Amino acid sequence: MIYSTCVFVYCLYECFKQEKTISFFLIALLLLFSVSVTVVYLQWKEPVFHQVMYGALVACLVIRSIYIVTWVYPWLKPLCYTSLGIFMLGFLLWNIDNIFCDSLRSSRETLPPGVGVVTQFHAWWHIFTGLGSYLHILLSLQIRATYLKFRPKVKFQCGVWPTLHMEPQKSS
Repeated sequence: MIYSTCVFVYCLYECFKQEKTISFFLIALLLLFSVSVTVVYLQWKEPVFHQVMYGALVACLVIRSIYIVTWVYPWLKPLCYTSLGIFMLGFLLWNIDNIFCDSLRSSRETLPPGVGVVTQFHAWWHIFTGLGSYLHILLSLQIRATYLKFRPKVKFQCGVWPTLHMEPQKSS
């Protein structure tokens, strides 16, 4: 989670750079952060530490995303807030599962099998954060493609699944 989120952070903070430019400083900083978190976590074995460090990275993404859709590309607000909202719903369900795990587990034993399945909030965390992350990747691609003067268009496969399609660059 830490390493893949660092890739998200890099892409979102570098989205307004010219083509073929690389920020070695940001790469080194994120790599140092990731390795440090890994080393500390392996020594300390405290899940809350890992969760707080992951939360810090997500906060960087949220702040940068809100800045971009507020000041640079405001027409992307719906996609941004949808991705963040779905991700946060997953995060909320995961925390509910962590806090009430024992009582949820015991209540599942009394529920019919089909109902018990939908109370597996940790599974919903994976589904919602996966979908929220996918939408955020779509947002990041749209930001970068727009900056590079492509004309990205969100199209829906089978009427429900959003994908990004590129039209040729605008001639200057």
